[in-house]
Amino acid sequence: MSNLDQTFSNGLLQASVGNSFTAPTTPITCRLMTATGTNTSNGTELATGGGYTSGTGAPQVTFASASGGSMASNVAVTVTNMPATTINAVELWDSSGSPRRLWWGPLTSPKTTNAGDTFTIASGSLTLAM
Repeated sequence: MSNLDQTFSNGLLQASVGNSFTAPTTPITCRLMTATGTNTSNGTELATGGGYTSGTGAPQVTFASASGGSMASNVAVTVTNMPATTINAVELWDSSGSPRRLWWGPLTSPKTTNAGDTFTIASGSLTLAM
């Protein structure tokens, strides 16, 4: 995922020249999207159902330290008992009182689940790069 939300990107640019910046609030959640967003608009999140809870209840994700301009997840993102759906993208959000979208990106290929399936993004498979 090398797609930064535009508002978050602007904040990082401001921080890079010493201006104030509000760091993301952890935990970071990985929201599953049925429609892919853009730099300036959120995608459509999978509605709560089966084992998936939308919004701040989405699965949490953590990352290893950055190296060479990128970093990778160090935990699998797993949702059991999925509803029947097709996941097209993921978005990473912080957990502030008004959650902020940080990163977004389409899956390499859409993933269709049947009711009761398990959806997993393997540890190391979510990568962030600048």
